[in-house]
Amino acid sequence: MAESPVQPKSKRHTISRPIFERTFNINSEQAIRVIRNSYHRLMVSLYAIDVILRIIGREETVDEIESLVSQMIAECAEQLQQEKLRLEKLKADNGISETPTYTHPREFVAKIASPQIAQFVELIRLLDQLMIVMDTLWLCQVISNKHCIEARYQWQQRLQRLANKIVTMERHAHQAAYEQGHGEEVRLARQESGLLDEPAELSENEYSLVNETESDKASGQ
Repeated sequence: MAESPVQPKSKRHTISRPIFERTFNINSEQAIRVIRNSYHRLMVSLYAIDVILRIIGREETVDEIESLVSQMIAECAEQLQQEKLRLEKLKADNGISETPTYTHPREFVAKIASPQIAQFVELIRLLDQLMIVMDTLWLCQVISNKHCIEARYQWQQRLQRLANKIVTMERHAHQAAYEQGHGEEVRLARQESGLLDEPAELSENEYSLVNETESDKASGQ
């Protein structure tokens, strides 16, 4: 009797996952830089964390990380909002009603692949709003050029530092999965999820941002 032909292995398919696409106009250079330097990698890292930890049977850890990320973003948003309210009061106290236009605003198409990405997108928009109020006060000579330059930089770095911390979480989760013997399983899952086999590297400068202390953050306010 003829042998049955060997059946080819089933091809792994890329996972179809839900996203929202939302388009925003971003005005300030600081918010544009956060998008350019941090947004895409952050979106990939949050999704990768979910993929990796569920593979190794750590769904409770996924929930913990999601909660931690949401808390960190919410705390940063609260600080941004408080500063925005303070500067808006300063603007009102000086009788300023003008709002500047920007020479090179950008259209930002946000791909919302998780609730935490949605939170971070709102954080970027809040940073943009804060920068607009700050630039208004600078143009109207209410705050000095030196103060404005320092504050712009510190707020931009605060968001990028937060994004880098989340990317570092992904690297740690990836390493832990390999150490527990799930390396090949994780590699295949990353491929079918449209991710790189290995997480993106942080530059030396980005690692230094991750390791800055809370007192360093406070000095930027």
